[in-house]
Amino acid sequence: MRFWKAALAGIFIAAPVWAAPVWADGGITVSLPDVSRLSDAEAKALIAELANVNVITSNCPGYEISNGEWALITGTGDRLAARLGMDPTAYDRSYYGPAFKLLDDPAACDRVGPTAQPLIQRLIGMGGGTTPVNQPQ
Repeated sequence: MRFWKAALAGIFIAAPVWAAPVWADGGITVSLPDVSRLSDAEAKALIAELANVNVITSNCPGYEISNGEWALITGTGDRLAARLGMDPTAYDRSYYGPAFKLLDDPAACDRVGPTAQPLIQRLIGMGGGTTPVNQPQ
């Protein structure tokens, strides 16, 4: 279940901020978008959106995403956390804590779930991808 993946996403921070493939849980490697040109305010807004979408798509029936899409979302979030100089604890506390609180709201799934695909398309437009680049051996 992706619940644990979402809960642990903040533990794995990718340090580089340029577009490059990243190996995600399950052995999927996807290209991540270039987040280096975002202002700090834009980076913070995007990382919050990514955490919210990750939690909702991982926990709400009908809003599931593919492993490649999940790798793109979590990898980009990790990259943004690194860019903002956040350690995994701060990342979890600042973004995943509030995201998990969304699950207390019965309307959250239907409010946030439909934003997943537009967000994924935005990340693809920034240079990311959902197609596996290279399978580990």
